[in-house]
Amino acid sequence: MKVALKDILGVSTELEYGEPVEQLNRTLESGESSEYQFEQDLRVHIEFYRAELDLFFHGSFRGVAMATCARCLGRFPLELANDFSLVLRPEMPFSGEIELGAGDLSESFYSGTAVDLTPLVYEQVLLALPTRPLCDEECRGLCPQCGTNRNTGQCSCTVETGDPRLAVLRTLKIDRGV
Repeated sequence: MKVALKDILGVSTELEYGEPVEQLNRTLESGESSEYQFEQDLRVHIEFYRAELDLFFHGSFRGVAMATCARCLGRFPLELANDFSLVLRPEMPFSGEIELGAGDLSESFYSGTAVDLTPLVYEQVLLALPTRPLCDEECRGLCPQCGTNRNTGQCSCTVETGDPRLAVLRTLKIDRGV
């Protein structure tokens, strides 16, 4: 979704639309977040205005991603809803080193005659995704010996406790006779 700079006024304007997810899914597949896939468009609500050359965006998005649990490898729907605020400033060439402050992290730059909201929304979605998706906080995961999903059933494997590097010491016999 693109918004022409001439349409961004000093008074707040609201926009609600469905953001297609095809490019977002390609980005997720090519990166380290391949455990997520969106099947439906994101619902986006944005309010925007300008103050001189600075552009202000306040918005929210909602969507459902199919995620792969990091413990049991099961697929589950992950509902995402997040609010965000962004400030866009005109792009200016920098020379030398610059130091960023805490407030600079919510700022980006624009150039041209329109602002493309798609990469801004995608960035907010990527930031909202958990680093380790879990189907449930109490997910018991897979058995390390046989691979059985411990959430759906028990296996007959025995789990050894302790440091595996010390396993050889467990084989030693202790002579208790004096």
